[in-house]
Amino acid sequence: MIPKGFLFSTAEAAIKYSRRKDLALIYSDREANIAGVFTTNSVQAAPVRLDMKRIKSGKGQAIIVNSGNANACTGKKGMQDATETAERVAHGLNINPSLVYVCSTGVIGLPMPMERVRPKISELTDNLGRSNIQDVATAIMTTDTFPKIVYQKVKIGNKTGIIAGICKGAGMIWPNMATMLCFLMTDIAVEQKTLDKTLRDAVKKSFNRISVDGDRSTNDTVLIMANGTLGNPLITENSEPYNVFKTALQEVTLNLSKLIVKDGEGATKYIEIEVKGARSEAEAEKAAFSVANSNLVKTAIYGNDPNWGRIMAALGYSGVKMKEEKVDIYFGKIQIVNKGTGTGKDEKAAEILKGTKLRITINLNLGRSSAKILTCDLTEEYIRENIAYRT
Repeated sequence: MIPKGFLFSTAEAAIKYSRRKDLALIYSDREANIAGVFTTNSVQAAPVRLDMKRIKSGKGQAIIVNSGNANACTGKKGMQDATETAERVAHGLNINPSLVYVCSTGVIGLPMPMERVRPKISELTDNLGRSNIQDVATAIMTTDTFPKIVYQKVKIGNKTGIIAGICKGAGMIWPNMATMLCFLMTDIAVEQKTLDKTLRDAVKKSFNRISVDGDRSTNDTVLIMANGTLGNPLITENSEPYNVFKTALQEVTLNLSKLIVKDGEGATKYIEIEVKGARSEAEAEKAAFSVANSNLVKTAIYGNDPNWGRIMAALGYSGVKMKEEKVDIYFGKIQIVNKGTGTGKDEKAAEILKGTKLRITINLNLGRSSAKILTCDLTEEYIRENIAYRT
């Protein structure tokens, strides 16, 4: 299920590894409305800084992505390389360079090997349409173990549009946003202002509520292009189909974020942490993240140890309002803490931990607000993957 009007291409530039595709091109056959969300890290890669300037126009038509090199902390040369890449793509496609967005992922601090990239850009543009979305999702992988793709059909009046999304991400995962690249495409006509708002709302509820290791990248980027090929009346916040489109986009980004957590570097368990009974949604989210980012909690879960004391400690230093004597904690359906004290059901809870999916529910019993965060366990394999990342 590919949105109408989008074409793809991939190439091998041997940026970090040989014998694998590491360059990808996403192209809309017409100028599209575009919106984006970028890393909040104050150290930002050259492509991020370039795209943040171009996104102000609200227009886009092509995205070129590379894996293996982040083009971050590369000084003026890094910006020159990103700009040159966009210009070469634009020349090959015969479009304005301002419509080309550049994204990179990989090792920080190394110059982009442009001598290998340059000849492959013309290959990308010449072979447009010969690759599929699966090829692109594979080409942008770094430590990912599988390509991440989600599709959603959307009924707009008597027409059916499609939202498709791909992303990469397995480590350095924590908002705002998670360390990732994500590219969303739709053939539905959406006003640019509405597209921007809808994307930000979707990111807030999905990519900004996941955590693998508490690190934050220099290259995080989410871009969405809406080219209007479907021919529907332009969707605005006040139009009837708006909620349908909004719900569908949130579903796509949420499912992509789940794939990132399931592919967390070295992870063996997918964990949902829901905090209920908070005074506000913001406090519920803060408390849930405190638990999700606790290395002690994550390693205990990896070891199948229902050490709920670590959860209580993480709640206590989260900075949210809580009363120890009111807290209830569940592992799955097993209540291990009742009003701040243990229930003696640790053995039953340990059995639940032996599975690959865990749901932890925490009720602060102080209000009516809640929030859910997705995370994973922390293992020896995470360390092995990251000590060898540059070699």
